[in-house]
Amino acid sequence: MKYFITTLVLLAIVFSGYSQNPLFIPPILEGNNINLHVQNGSMPFLSGKETATMGVNGSFLGPTVILNQGDSVQLSVFNDLDEPTTMHWHGLHVPAKLDGSPHNVIQPHTIWSPRINVLDQASTFWYHPHLHGKTAEQVTKGVAGMIIVRDNQESALDLPRNYGVDDFPVVIQSRAFDSNNQFVVNTADDHILLINGTIDPILKVPAQIIRLRVLNGSTNRVYNIGFQGNHQFYQIASDGGLLEAPLALTRLMLAPGERAELLVNLSGLKDQNLDMFSFGSELPNGIYGAAVPGSMGMGSIDGYSANILNGKNFKLIRLSVTAQTTQAVTAIPSKLVLIQKPDPSKSSVTRIITLSASGMGMGNLSGPFLINGKSFSMERIDFSAKMGATEIWQITNQTAIAHPFHIHGLQFFVTDIGGSQPDRSRQGRKDVVLVPAMQSVRLIMKFDDFSDPLIPYMFHCHMLSHEDDGMMGQFLVTGIPTELNTMINDPVIRIYPNPVTDRLTVEASGVDRSSVIIEIRNDLGQLCLQEKISEFPATINTSHLKTGIYTISFIYQNRTLVRKVVRF
Repeated sequence: MKYFITTLVLLAIVFSGYSQNPLFIPPILEGNNINLHVQNGSMPFLSGKETATMGVNGSFLGPTVILNQGDSVQLSVFNDLDEPTTMHWHGLHVPAKLDGSPHNVIQPHTIWSPRINVLDQASTFWYHPHLHGKTAEQVTKGVAGMIIVRDNQESALDLPRNYGVDDFPVVIQSRAFDSNNQFVVNTADDHILLINGTIDPILKVPAQIIRLRVLNGSTNRVYNIGFQGNHQFYQIASDGGLLEAPLALTRLMLAPGERAELLVNLSGLKDQNLDMFSFGSELPNGIYGAAVPGSMGMGSIDGYSANILNGKNFKLIRLSVTAQTTQAVTAIPSKLVLIQKPDPSKSSVTRIITLSASGMGMGNLSGPFLINGKSFSMERIDFSAKMGATEIWQITNQTAIAHPFHIHGLQFFVTDIGGSQPDRSRQGRKDVVLVPAMQSVRLIMKFDDFSDPLIPYMFHCHMLSHEDDGMMGQFLVTGIPTELNTMINDPVIRIYPNPVTDRLTVEASGVDRSSVIIEIRNDLGQLCLQEKISEFPATINTSHLKTGIYTISFIYQNRTLVRKVVRF
């Protein structure tokens, strides 16, 4: 049964057999060795049959991982599924080979163990699968979790940071279920809300300033966050870290993949309730979640108009205010951190990225969508950026629906949206930006720290159904622009093709053939192949290798040449 409460034109959704449920707070994992098990499970979301799920160290969602800036951390991902997956560290600044992109496939019942140095400033990030064509399904079923990075600057501020007491994760996801209570993927019937995996949640909070780390983990839906009675709140951080000063708001729009840290002052509200809503009735047309998903009334999405959330205001979570804690934070700080942005005058290039629709053109709101007229290919590098360079990207949306645009491996800054300066909520470090329908957004970024001539970073729409359909590209960061399908050249050795499938060719000159050994090791350093070469060009059978990144060692005359190769 579903019914509506029309008071203040606010829509509430209540399911028979369910009263308000205590909000689930994921446990913490911290330290220099983090073990994450991706596994199958089940959950009693609705009355009747349980829902088949996937989770991390549990049946649905995963633990909150706490990292400290400057630490070296071993992240071991155990794939206990019967299908491949990956694990992307969304927002973290890590090398491309450790990013968890579609190139970092974890085969069933194997382990991927990247070691990362935590370079990021204090912020809220998240982790989720990024297997091409399967991202939406695996995230929908529950594989996702929050990452909190702490640093000395943030620790010196008087902010709530007692996890689960005055500092809370809030993962918002809209989901659809079939008649057997099983998840439906890539449908416009996403009318059931899960907050940290909880339906109709209530959270006990103290009568003081609390911190909400809000993640839009939905497949497609945009939320317009606010509180009943227009209760004021303060944004203190965007995707990649703290703002320069708290921003007083009554509304904050969050697209899929975006995060925001909010301070809410509950002083004097003991024994009262305060509801957080999404004010969908205020979303402009052309956004998934508005009354009309296409700008200027163009196009339609099957089943969209029947979804009771679209264009409506609905409750996300109820805050039940209890007694104040000891050492409560009771004042909003006036300043946070200084932010250094890249200098536009140092930009070496302006890249034009065009988002377009296939088939019906602008009236196509369901996809497939294209980037620069192309659908994603694992074998195509769209461009290369130079290490240390500052670039401006102009993202032009030629479709009638807004797209959240995500770039891997770095944080960027939004310089303008539709020719106007972005509002203050979008002036901090970002890795996702909502590009409005029929408008352009300009971004500036600098490629620091990491380069790799073989393994690319991704850029894509973070509406997961669009991403899986091919609305994605990839780029290298390297000192010398190159492509994955270029032969690796060396005065002595050439190894090609790269990426490789079943056969790898090795050519060499001026080498004693009787003393050449080829070794291939996986990302864990395990020896997968060792072969003595008797003639050149030599053909190496790689058909038995699983998809992933490998190191090839060419050993001769007490000398070793090492190269990377991707196995598709």
